[in-house]
Amino acid sequence: MILAGLRETVCEANRELPRQGLVTMTNGNASARDPETGCIVIKPSGVPFEALKPRDMCVLAPDGDPVDALLKPSVDAATHLYVYRHLPGVNGIIHTHSNYAASFAALGAPIPAVLTAICDEFGGPIPCAPYCQVGEEEIGRAIVEHIGGCPAILLANHGAFTVGPDVSSALKAAVMLEDVAKTVHLALLRGTPIPIPPEEVERAHRRYVDKYGQG
Repeated sequence: MILAGLRETVCEANRELPRQGLVTMTNGNASARDPETGCIVIKPSGVPFEALKPRDMCVLAPDGDPVDALLKPSVDAATHLYVYRHLPGVNGIIHTHSNYAASFAALGAPIPAVLTAICDEFGGPIPCAPYCQVGEEEIGRAIVEHIGGCPAILLANHGAFTVGPDVSSALKAAVMLEDVAKTVHLALLRGTPIPIPPEEVERAHRRYVDKYGQG
C-alpha cells in the first residue's frame, strides 16, 4: 500500500474530527502531503468517519490524478491541492463546519484577538475570506489570498480550514479554533469583548512559539 504510514495518520486525523465534535455525518475532511513525493492523502467522499480505514484514504498526485485510490476523493480535493501548491510550508489541512466557527463564517466576520489563547495559537485575529463557490479551486485561492500567517481561516457562509506543517498540527488548530470561537460567541452574548492590543498579541504569540512545550 503506497504511503501506508501517512494513510494511517490521515485516517486517524479524520476519525478524530467527530470525536472532537467538529463534524456532522460525513461533512469535513483531513488531508496530508508527503514532502518527498508531493502526493497528498485525503479522505474519500461521503464515507462515514467511523467506517474509515487507512486503505480507504485516497492518494493523489500533485496535479490531482489518482495514484492509489479505491474510492472517489473528497469533493474538496481541489481546494486542498491548490493550498498545497501555493503554501509550501503546509503539509496538513483540516476542513470543518464546526458550529461556533461556522457561526462567525455565516456572518462573514473574523474572530477578533480578545483571548490570550487566540494570541498564542493563531497570532492575531482569525480572518474570514469572502464567499466563493464550492467545487473547484476558488476556495483554495481564497484561503491562500486571505490566511496570511494564521493557521486558520473562515470562509464566509461556509466553514473553516486550518493548516499546519503536518496534519496533527492542523487538527490541533481546528480544535482550538472551535474552542475560542465558542468562548468569543458566548462573550458577545453578554457584551463587547475587549481587544488585546496588537503589540501584546505579537508578544504573547512569540512567547508561546518560543517557550511553550518541551522542545
